[in-house]
Amino acid sequence: MRSGAKAAIVGGVFLVATGGVAYGGYTLLSGESNDPGPGINTRSAPRKTGPPSVSEVDRTTKAFLAAWSKGDARAAADLTNNAAAARPALDAYRAVAHVSEVTLTPGTAVGAKVPFTVKATVTYAEAKRKPWSYASELTVVRGLTTGAPLVDWAPAVVHPELKADDRLTTGEATAPPIKAVDRDGVELTKEKYPSLGPVLDTLREKYGKKTGGKPGVELVIEGGDSDAPVRSLLTLTKGKPGKLATTLDAGTQAAAEKAVQRYRNSSVVAVKPSTGEIRAVANNRDDAFNAAMLGKQAPGSTMKIVTAAMLLEKGLVGADRPVECPADVMYQGRTFHNLDHFDIKNGTFTQSFARSCNTAFIKQIDDTKDDAALSKEAQDVFGIGLDWQTGVASADGSVPMASGGEAAAQYIGQGTVQMNVLNMASVTATAKTGTFRQPVIVPRSLDGREIAQAPRSLPGGVSEQLRTMMRVTASSGTGAQAMASVGGDKGAKTGSAEVDGQGTSNSWFTGFSDDVAAAAVVESGGHGGDAAGPLVATVLRAG
Repeated sequence: MRSGAKAAIVGGVFLVATGGVAYGGYTLLSGESNDPGPGINTRSAPRKTGPPSVSEVDRTTKAFLAAWSKGDARAAADLTNNAAAARPALDAYRAVAHVSEVTLTPGTAVGAKVPFTVKATVTYAEAKRKPWSYASELTVVRGLTTGAPLVDWAPAVVHPELKADDRLTTGEATAPPIKAVDRDGVELTKEKYPSLGPVLDTLREKYGKKTGGKPGVELVIEGGDSDAPVRSLLTLTKGKPGKLATTLDAGTQAAAEKAVQRYRNSSVVAVKPSTGEIRAVANNRDDAFNAAMLGKQAPGSTMKIVTAAMLLEKGLVGADRPVECPADVMYQGRTFHNLDHFDIKNGTFTQSFARSCNTAFIKQIDDTKDDAALSKEAQDVFGIGLDWQTGVASADGSVPMASGGEAAAQYIGQGTVQMNVLNMASVTATAKTGTFRQPVIVPRSLDGREIAQAPRSLPGGVSEQLRTMMRVTASSGTGAQAMASVGGDKGAKTGSAEVDGQGTSNSWFTGFSDDVAAAAVVESGGHGGDAAGPLVATVLRAG
């Protein structure tokens, strides 16, 4: 909780008046807590069903917004389908967030959804006042008990960025503002690099007090999750920012920001293989989730980089040695096939890797004679699952031990394998150099934190074979089209990850060019080279 802010605690039972309360010229009759809507007397009127009518949506919206704007949290809450949750949030809007002089203007309804604008004043300690405006939306539904039209309550009604257990607070900031700069001293701001917002918020929360700045007064969203960064919505007094150096590169970050705008729910990360320094992090999402670093998804065939390394180390395959690549294969009761059921006759392991042949990998499982082989390779060589200390929160990948059909799924990046694009960019960086270097976004020298160390590197011969296979993939395999515009020493791997209940697979792509490695995912993007590939290529060209 920020200093100077008061916590709003609302308990007990909320009693709903049975008399009429007038707002905006509408009479509200309440015969039952939470359910009745304006103009409905449930003791005499029959219960209505079906979607709310145009007039009901209009009447309920205007009454709710009128009560909220006048500061009558009880009346506004009683016009929702969850008064017990709505009332403390609406009370705190004024008492804790210090929002006053509220004007709420409804827009044109689209069915039962009504957009509206908010114009208000935030006042703290009387001496600090600032106007605040934003847009939100509400939906009118029927109460389950009475059928009366009610506002469907959610924290996002108050502000579109609010989630469950979040709270709006105005007060002196717990951390001073920061002036984050890239590796060359170029300032990184949310305005210029919007998707860096969650990262910059986290950096401020973690390192603000170490940079010599002075806190100001702000209106913020504090998350119910203690690990979630505070999100600033309005600055009443700026304070004095401290300077924080990062490993990011402004040019690469700009390219990443532009790249992810091509697809919704896409993420991309770039790292420097020789050092592990993170050069760019970008997301295009409807929420503020930093999926690039915190996501947990099956990475599809990009995982074959790790699987190939394990098979090469065990001597079960060689880049130029022949392997079987049938159209389909049955393994312990589960059938696996290649895209469009293609096969490769008399092909090498490099050809199977470059064309992403699933069956060539699955047919090797029994010969490993070790259910933990892939899990150990991922952790001991590629650093997956170790405790990464990047400087901000990150999910560090997971490849649990598996057997049978689940192991077969893992070999091709499905099943219980969980990765994000930071993890896969790091996997590619390790393949490029042969040695895991834990990604970092702020220099270790800033706080002396211990970074993760993998127990061993890839043997030189294995590392070279792996790079060769990735180069072939980028020049003549499934990654060739996406990587055509990328210069330098380049390599790639594509992936498509099937997700239960999702009609189109997630598109994954990872690649390197000289001393830059990058990975991207586009949810429901289809084939790896089609959607995620161009994103990676854009970032590699900039890097």
